[in-house]
Amino acid sequence: MDPRDTRSSYVPLPTTADEAAAASAASSRRRLNVLVGATSSLLLLLSLLGAALYMSPHNGADHEPTILKSNEQAQPSKLKPAVSRGPSDGVSEKVSAVRGPAGSFPWSNSMLQWQRTGFHFQPEKNWMNDPNGPVYYKGWYHLFYQYNPDAAVWGNITWGHAVSHDMVHWYHLPLAMVPDQWYDINGVWTGSATIGPDGQVYMLYTGSTNASVQVQNLAIPSDLSDPLLLHWTKYEGNPVLTPPSNLLPKDFRDPTTAWFDNSDSTWRIAIGSKDDSHAGIALVYKTKDFISYEQIPGLLHKVAKTGMWECVDFYAVSASLSSANQAIDTTVLATMSNSQDDVRHVLKASMDDDRNDYYAVGRYDAINNKWKPDNAQIDVGIGLRYDWGIFYASKTFFDPVKQRRILWGWIGETDSEKADIRKGWASLMSLPRTVLFDVKTKSNLLQWPVEEVEQLRLNSTTYTNLTIDTASYFRLSASRAAQLDIVAEFEIKNTTLEKAVEADEEYSCTTGGGAAGSGLFGPFGFLVLADKSLSEQTAVYFYISRNSNGSLKTHFCHDETRSSKATDIVKKVVGNVVPVLSGETLTMRILVCQQFFRDIYYISFTL
Repeated sequence: MDPRDTRSSYVPLPTTADEAAAASAASSRRRLNVLVGATSSLLLLLSLLGAALYMSPHNGADHEPTILKSNEQAQPSKLKPAVSRGPSDGVSEKVSAVRGPAGSFPWSNSMLQWQRTGFHFQPEKNWMNDPNGPVYYKGWYHLFYQYNPDAAVWGNITWGHAVSHDMVHWYHLPLAMVPDQWYDINGVWTGSATIGPDGQVYMLYTGSTNASVQVQNLAIPSDLSDPLLLHWTKYEGNPVLTPPSNLLPKDFRDPTTAWFDNSDSTWRIAIGSKDDSHAGIALVYKTKDFISYEQIPGLLHKVAKTGMWECVDFYAVSASLSSANQAIDTTVLATMSNSQDDVRHVLKASMDDDRNDYYAVGRYDAINNKWKPDNAQIDVGIGLRYDWGIFYASKTFFDPVKQRRILWGWIGETDSEKADIRKGWASLMSLPRTVLFDVKTKSNLLQWPVEEVEQLRLNSTTYTNLTIDTASYFRLSASRAAQLDIVAEFEIKNTTLEKAVEADEEYSCTTGGGAAGSGLFGPFGFLVLADKSLSEQTAVYFYISRNSNGSLKTHFCHDETRSSKATDIVKKVVGNVVPVLSGETLTMRILVCQQFFRDIYYISFTL
């Protein structure tokens, strides 16, 4: 394609004269940036984050992309009308999700403009969904993603492409792959990257054919010396894999990054599907050249009644205390599977039935092509999730620079498709997170935003030794901040815990009444993006319940029910139990990244 293509340039929404004046006044104000860290009763560390730059596509002149200066404006363009065709093509996407109350909310253009985030990755306009093929190559972090270059709804899926030195500031590049062959004419869908020992980059991806059959295809960089990987060549013999005869043609998608098996010197990949009993399954194939494949007998894993497994991910994590902070490169995955005490393997799948990402930690038997969860009660699809909010189609990759595993996830938002079309864009990526095995609990993963996010902090305010009264709240002096990195630690005195003896073991985030409910110990936390009357607020909080045997259980919850007065969005209370070991403090981190000013409150309803 023409490297001067600017179809992904962000087009600001038109504004009325009043809206333009208000926007001008707001931009002239200095943004407040504050951090919160704490010890003792409460320590709040509020740190302001600088806004991420909006970038223009690479101009093709050299290997250093160009930046769209803040005073440059793209010319408005009329989007092509488009109708989302996801469910009819055998995939789920935004229009198939449960929507909010019927009717539309009277959004103004300036209100919609505020929804742009400050430092999450987003295309400059139009629809985006799954992260694809994240990889580090010749000094650049690459992020490919499902993208519609023509409209803000799902359809005409191509691969968008962006690069970064730090996964925070991004340069938008030309489209990487477009649906232009019979085997992907209905969409260049999700895929993964593998770098071989010779430096070759193999990109396996799902294509939706001219008959809407899901097949697996291979593409490689046209020029391995190009660190930006601007051009890709599709293998002339595509597809390299077609659905097995016992699976439906629309239930065979999303190949994983390959791992190497020393026993027979082959690469192996997993692909998600479901069987005729509606059990979610993961199939494994082996190859020596990424062109010819052989299906390995049996299934890597199967869980009854979980439905179609999308975007399967499979990787090793260190279970050793001495190397707990070091990720494992998948090229030695099978070799390390024999050292069961030092390695665990994570199997993750995106559940098409409920649109959530589930994972489980277990052990991998490469010889018999079997993975078994450590705890069958929290198997894939019925137990742990990466995230209890909106987070789907996630994918990890190994970062060889800092020896870490990085997690990306798609945030589909909850506003209506009508609003998306009006604002001209839809969806964003989660902040990249590091992923580690929790060597203390030995049952779950630990996640944290990549350390590069902290470079956005401009200044900080620290609050220490604050005591919060029961059923109270107060506004932090760091109010009206648009972008914040909040780190808080909470301590409840043992004498307080000992006073309450009655059990409330039936508590859960979703049924506990949200932030307006109250119980033995909670909720306590923050109200973010709040207006002065608190009629709009988003609550993030802890709640501690007591089981009938006297043990305590810590819940971490997020209440969206008053996050907006809009009636055309989905608002839920979400969250789950988090493991807290004896002697550990309760620590919370919240990143606020909107481009408008609201207040931040500390809340304590019962403590």
